[in-house]
Amino acid sequence: MLKFLIAVDGSAHAMNAIGAVAALARAPAPLEVVLINVRNDPIYYAELPPDALQELEAAVLTQQARVLQEAAAHARASGLTVSATRDPSGTAASEIVRAADDLGVDQIAMGTRGMGSMGSLFLGSVAQRVVHLAKVPVLLVK
Repeated sequence: MLKFLIAVDGSAHAMNAIGAVAALARAPAPLEVVLINVRNDPIYYAELPPDALQELEAAVLTQQARVLQEAAAHARASGLTVSATRDPSGTAASEIVRAADDLGVDQIAMGTRGMGSMGSLFLGSVAQRVVHLAKVPVLLVK
């Protein structure tokens, strides 16, 4: 059984990556899918009151859970079996590659760019870094 790690961030490109893996799942070999969404480590440029900081952290966790739930629903609707989700905090590319290593996946799938503001000018920095660091093949989807 092939095991895919699909990185999701709520972008159309990430949803397209789920669709691409679903198309592969129609092949004779069964697939196992794990979804990952990485919370960036927060950077605070000003001191925040403890209540505001807690509210901000709660909002980030809620958003992360929503992204994973929506991606899992999309994956299941596409005929994929989602065996697990991961929600680490840290640098996205490093955490994606770490999860791939820990899980022993056969391939990583992700969108070419995520929710960043650079649009289609460049291959997304996270995708580029994952390709550089990964020990397994990386499927990039537009």
